Amino acid sequence: MQTVQDGQCGLCTHFGESHGQSEQLLQIRTRQQAPESYVDECGHPQHAPLHLKVTAVSGCAGFEPAR
Repeated sequence: MQTVQDGQCGLCTHFGESHGQSEQLLQIRTRQQAPESYVDECGHPQHAPLHLKVTAVSGCAGFEPAR
């Protein structure tokens, strides 16, 4: 397990937003831990056309905290 910190994808509103709030995504956000192998799509408007797959501990300047 990896610890997910503020500013990283796992806690960003755009991480996995294309498929809604899955149970695993909610657990990553509440526990702030993610399996090392967990990847999901980045839905940030500037990145969405690229269909980026990122880990929960990835990050970018477009971070927006998930609610």
